[in-house]
Amino acid sequence: MTPRVVVAATASGSGKTTVAAGLIAALRQRGLVVQPFKCGPDYIDPTYHTLAAQRTCRNLDSWMLEEQQLLETFERACVGADIAVIEGVMGLFDGASWEDARASTAHLAKLLQAPVILVVDIAGAARSAAIGVAGCQSLDSDVQLRGVILNFAGSERHAQGCATAIASQVQVPTLGWLLRDNDLGIPERHLGLVPGNERSQAEPLIERLATVVSRQFDLDAIITLAQHAVPPPAPSVVAPVRVQPAGRDAPVLAVAHDSAFSFYYPENLELLEEAGVRIQVFSPIRGEAPRTDVAGVYFGGGYPELHARELSANQNLWGVLRSLRERNAPIYAECGGFMVLTEGLVDLSGTLWPMAGLIPGRARMSERLVALGYRHATALTSNLLAASGDSLRGHEFHYSTWIDGPEPGSGSEAWRTRTVHAGAAEVTQGYSHGNLLASYLHVHFGQDHRIAQRFAAALHASHISLEP
Repeated sequence: MTPRVVVAATASGSGKTTVAAGLIAALRQRGLVVQPFKCGPDYIDPTYHTLAAQRTCRNLDSWMLEEQQLLETFERACVGADIAVIEGVMGLFDGASWEDARASTAHLAKLLQAPVILVVDIAGAARSAAIGVAGCQSLDSDVQLRGVILNFAGSERHAQGCATAIASQVQVPTLGWLLRDNDLGIPERHLGLVPGNERSQAEPLIERLATVVSRQFDLDAIITLAQHAVPPPAPSVVAPVRVQPAGRDAPVLAVAHDSAFSFYYPENLELLEEAGVRIQVFSPIRGEAPRTDVAGVYFGGGYPELHARELSANQNLWGVLRSLRERNAPIYAECGGFMVLTEGLVDLSGTLWPMAGLIPGRARMSERLVALGYRHATALTSNLLAASGDSLRGHEFHYSTWIDGPEPGSGSEAWRTRTVHAGAAEVTQGYSHGNLLASYLHVHFGQDHRIAQRFAAALHASHISLEP
């Protein structure tokens, strides 16, 4: 199996993304082909890792994917790579519940049998820097904690002192350190970090990180750690990493992709391609729209609220969507995509921006997080992704609320969902009518290949209906 290493931390905000992106870029500068990964349902951090590696970052989510599916995803992506760098999520043992480590970085590291490098925030610490390392080391001896990276050091002397303290207490080597340098930080906003594909300074930032990491990290030791990782059980089936584009007579799925809609799992589109669908990308915020003869449309999540003016002005797009809706062409939307299919988007200033109007009600932005976490979802009626009564796993993360929608019990609700916590109440959410399916739920199609096959079947049927 491909040499691999996990970049983890004691808590969120410790600088995992900065360290991981810098490490990926530095290894690439050495001439290695690096396959990046992100643990959990994150769309933003991967943009930096993709930029650093010049290779698409993949999500490894051990809650949405079963163990064999996760191993298959890893193997698919690593074809042709010399080394894999996997950024963790939150703290090392933070996952889907309070009771165990399911869906945590630790869980993933054990599944992949990957050595872990722990990023430690040492700002304001001296010998106490060893406490977090010791705690992580003792909590689960099956996690292969093999080194630390010290972040937010006040000086090189400060970093060396903390490294000495850690080595004397827990015998874990320090493999690198970074100064408390704002020039290396990645800015944030309400959904997390600002995506790398939006920042004009992202490439120079990656270059600076690569330079610093090459100088201050022991890359030889990190490569050696990765190379000595024990192979986990091989997946039962390994699908190809990349698929050949479907033929010219295949149904076309128009996928919205720009700064407003960039939250997609790569596997979702690849599985649709494997099912014989041709993908065409368009940019709603640039005034683009699909042709009226496409088989269907897919709107992912993102930041439509930051581009409400441009989206509202794209009347051609809304006209095409209405035409597609009239012939019941498949239209699928997640989170941000769901928001723009409503009648309007209300921004934080209270301004109402008219949108597609395919779904009753409006999406209203809030300054506070409305929903975050994994969801069990059961289809209330048959839809594009699931038959009535079928269950799947998804994730929510949004700052908006759907208001003035259909009355409960109207028959248009898409899903009955609940959180992962014991005794959690079930709620209905989303909108499903004919071949239109939209909700706040993000779904990884890799959890069950029948999801993409069902969607593709609807697209094929829509395509056939267009033939003379």
